[in-house]
Amino acid sequence: MKNKFLLVVLLMLFSCNYGFSQSQDCLLNFGLFVEDAKAGNYANAYEPWTKVFSECPEYHYATFAYGELLLKNRIKEDPANKKKYEDQLMQVYKKGPELFPDKLNKTKNDIDIALLMNDQGASDEDIYNLLDNAFKNDPDNFENPKALYLYFSTLVNLHEAGKKDLQEVFDTYDVVTAKIEEENQELSVIMLDYVQKEEAGKPLTKKDKQMYEAAQTNGASYEKISQGIDSKLGKLADCENLIPLYNKNFDTKKSDAKWLNAAAARMEAKGCTSDPLFVKMVEALDALEPSASSKYYLGSLYEQRGEDSKAMEYFMQSIDLETDKYKKSNKLLGIAVKANKRGQTMTAYKYARQALDANPAQGQAYLLIADLYHKSANECGETVFDKKAVNWKAAEMARKAAQVDPSLKSRASQAAAGYEGRAPTKSEIFNSGMAGKVIPVKCWIGGSIKVPNL
Repeated sequence: MKNKFLLVVLLMLFSCNYGFSQSQDCLLNFGLFVEDAKAGNYANAYEPWTKVFSECPEYHYATFAYGELLLKNRIKEDPANKKKYEDQLMQVYKKGPELFPDKLNKTKNDIDIALLMNDQGASDEDIYNLLDNAFKNDPDNFENPKALYLYFSTLVNLHEAGKKDLQEVFDTYDVVTAKIEEENQELSVIMLDYVQKEEAGKPLTKKDKQMYEAAQTNGASYEKISQGIDSKLGKLADCENLIPLYNKNFDTKKSDAKWLNAAAARMEAKGCTSDPLFVKMVEALDALEPSASSKYYLGSLYEQRGEDSKAMEYFMQSIDLETDKYKKSNKLLGIAVKANKRGQTMTAYKYARQALDANPAQGQAYLLIADLYHKSANECGETVFDKKAVNWKAAEMARKAAQVDPSLKSRASQAAAGYEGRAPTKSEIFNSGMAGKVIPVKCWIGGSIKVPNL
């Protein structure tokens, strides 16, 4: 059987005319390692693979595809020789894109090299330089969540060692978090499509379910990485660090709209809007390049001064100017969050719904609506049971957030569990005789709630 397989492999390789004059040993070893690797016998495949990789690596792409698998297996199964296998794996990652550029992406392989270097205890500087080059040259293929964290983490370490400026840390934070947001938006499209099909009663294919589950898994990874990056940034982005840095750079950067926009955004996000520097930034940005962003920051400025009607005027100008649906949704959500903090429930709900109109995958808006439902529970029922039951509706909104936004899976699940914990207990459902019945919600929330069956 093995001889028959080898013959087929040899004929296939010769007939495809790869353009290489290979030795009989190379052909033989290639056939041997491919057969064992396909069967998962990586230990047996290792020796013939080594000969092919050292003597004729250009022979076939399979040498690299199977090489990664079998070397990772050897690292796991033969830890005594781990260093040898890791060095070979490093060469697999380096040579692959050089010999097979149409099959292997250099950026993705450089990421694998950086992750391997990190496991081997390489310096932050070497790891950062490799990842920085990969990210800047090919951001589209820089998708690995772990690598995004490592990229930012090593930069922060270098800053703490006095080798990188704080401004570079902030600039890199912006592009890395933007990349994570971009990836999450793509995943949200997949998840929203699945949810809408399900709600419409359309048949879901096996591929639909696989894509949805993959999006959930990837979204959870990005959520963890995003939290890790924010934690790594930590106090570096507090007002006490931001204000002196931006004050120092303002005079040289006040004609740079991109810098002003990023700096104002960070100050607004960190609650530094009461500082006079924020006023100077916003006014300079609006004079230089009036935009949806500059109007939004002007709104924040007037809100800080307690001039809410003037603030809303600028917020609305910002919404009208914004053409990107994701940014428009985020701005509407920002207005909703501000209204919620002021105790303006109906205003908060209004703008949260508009945020969803702009982007139905805006999971944060669903979480806010869930919170608004929960806070309004006492106003929305006549009996204690009815009031507590509103929490089921809040939990429903929280679960919806997890369904459409993969980055919110853990937060939304925790929120839903919290609301359900405040809803009627099984004994309360039993004693009330309401199991399976529908309760109308009479306040601003409207709609109805179906009590769970026991």
